Amino acid sequence: MSNLGHKAVASLDDLMETSPGSTQRLLVAAAALGLPPIELHHFPEGTKTAQDAAVAIGCSVAMIVKSLVFVVDDHPVLALVPGDLRLDTNKLASVAGGQRATRAPLDLVREATGYVAGGTPPFGHARSLPIFADQKLARHGELWAAGGTPSTVFQISHNDLLNVTGATVCDITE
Repeated sequence: MSNLGHKAVASLDDLMETSPGSTQRLLVAAAALGLPPIELHHFPEGTKTAQDAAVAIGCSVAMIVKSLVFVVDDHPVLALVPGDLRLDTNKLASVAGGQRATRAPLDLVREATGYVAGGTPPFGHARSLPIFADQKLARHGELWAAGGTPSTVFQISHNDLLNVTGATVCDITE
């Protein structure tokens, strides 16, 4: 992997001292969930889109976990989708037990998760949300997810991702 232009901070103490509050909340949540210490990678150029993240990290875009907040019949849900695929809103609505799924407005993303869109991690949210993980995430054992900001990411195994999120694994992509 080519990790040009980024900074990895090694210790949890360093991370807590140098990271914004949103990333600190993620680190605390990861520790509380029993994950091994997260190695956070910061890319000043940003990793707001899956393609941006893959280029910055030097990995396949399929290894990027998009954490997408949608509203299904007036209730926010989180969809975890591989970076190379598009969410199918009809499939998401169906697995969530609703009729219609629409992208959540930016203020609702922040309210429901505590994070901005483009930096939303798969866990550590402000409130409990139903989480749905596309089955195609299993194509890769190691994945990359947003680290609380649009410029930070961390690596997580597929198994750990499913264990800490409690996500329902299903087919939610086009």
